[in-house]
Amino acid sequence: MLTIRLSRVGKKKAPLFRVIVQPKTRDPWAKSIEILGHYNPRTKALVVAADQVKHWLEKGAQCSPTVWNLFLDHKFVEGKKIAKSHISDRKKADLEKDLADKKAKEDAAKAKAEAAKLAEEEAKKAAAEAAKAEAEAAKAEAEKPAEAPAPTETPAE
Repeated sequence: MLTIRLSRVGKKKAPLFRVIVQPKTRDPWAKSIEILGHYNPRTKALVVAADQVKHWLEKGAQCSPTVWNLFLDHKFVEGKKIAKSHISDRKKADLEKDLADKKAKEDAAKAKAEAAKLAEEEAKKAAAEAAKAEAEAAKAEAEKPAEAPAPTETPAE
């Protein structure tokens, strides 16, 4: 299978990469089928023959993730970016577990906050009802006619 990838040709501390087409299993510094252009990471300049890139992609050549992302940035191809790194299954499972634990904690915190909010609202309602009942009792007490004290009879002498 053919791949379009980078091959470093720059000096020490002055990287410069060739964009090449070669079999995927071949060493990047081995002889390539075709040199499509070059990339300077210091200036972010990418110079490639766009028609040749499309030609090789039509023939079934695959791009390395780095080259694919460069082509996307410079609008030679359309699509989504490809992640450059590979995460092992064990690490992926650990990350998913951590994410699930974090989500569970957040859900528990939200539920606790909701319960506290409901309890606070019910306390306010109870306080309002108690105040209303107290006001009604005071009003009823005020409306009650004042009864005259019963006359007491004085004993006859």
